Amino acid sequence: MAGSGETRRTVTRVQLETDRGVFMISVAAELANLHPQTLRVYEARGLIEPKRSSKGTRLYSHEDVEKLRRIQEMTAELGLNLAGVERVLHMEQEIEDMQARIEEIELEALQAQVRLAEELEEVRRSFRAELVPYRGSRELVRVADLMKSFDRPMNLKRPRKGSADVT
Repeated sequence: MAGSGETRRTVTRVQLETDRGVFMISVAAELANLHPQTLRVYEARGLIEPKRSSKGTRLYSHEDVEKLRRIQEMTAELGLNLAGVERVLHMEQEIEDMQARIEEIELEALQAQVRLAEELEEVRRSFRAELVPYRGSRELVRVADLMKSFDRPMNLKRPRKGSADVT
């Protein structure tokens, strides 16, 4: 059907890195509804750390713009000062770090649980091979213990005098 004049359209999707600096200060300020000087103040306080171009121009990422919007929300709507915003952001980072550590510990615990179950099964298998029923009873004894009873010298009766076996 190539000759029928139909054109195939292809869709190309672009995945953007959200932490890559792409916006200059004026664009980032506009996206966050802030004055560019406010962004400089936030940077000076350590609330935001934009990337820098090779010539030193501040480049803000999508994540930076979202963080600027959050800071704006905390100051304007919640009435926090910048010290309060710093504290909230610091506590959120601590919580994120702790959650990551909890996930690591849970994974380590799960792996240890699997190793323990494997070792336990190995021990069970080794004992099953060693345990045998004892002379028709339901009691189980270790093969090693059963073999010890055979190692004892047997109580042989001596042949009587006058029998053919006497030497």
